[in-house]
Amino acid sequence: MKMNISISNIEDLPRAAAEFVAAMGDNRHFAFHAPMGAGKTTFISALCAALGSEDEASSPTFSIVNEYAVAPDTVAPGGSDKIYHFDFYRVETVEELLDMGLDDYWASGSVCLMEWPENALGFLPDDTVDVRIEVLPDDSRMLTV
Repeated sequence: MKMNISISNIEDLPRAAAEFVAAMGDNRHFAFHAPMGAGKTTFISALCAALGSEDEASSPTFSIVNEYAVAPDTVAPGGSDKIYHFDFYRVETVEELLDMGLDDYWASGSVCLMEWPENALGFLPDDTVDVRIEVLPDDSRMLTV
């Protein structure tokens, strides 16, 4: 999965998320790399909606992981009825990651979307797809997979 998706403004998010979903294939683990304020959570929210989430996606900064239900008439990659959204920003110790039972999430077959994956290196699945969000001078975004 290699691609660039240009996002001109917030109104462009549904199109960009649909384009991303169309290219996901069987991939289920995605690590989003971007500086603070670049739009990771905003894009993941649009992505969850495009995947058929019944829930409003929000930042799991304090909970570390949020679980979103997928509508029964929608099939996310892998046929899962859940999406897991991680934010490793506040993770400070290896013990926190171990206590989360990450292997269970990775083995669930569900789509796993990760913010601040840099704080969980060594614990991410081998098949994780890296996604970079770059803020361009005109305030648009370039998503590179």
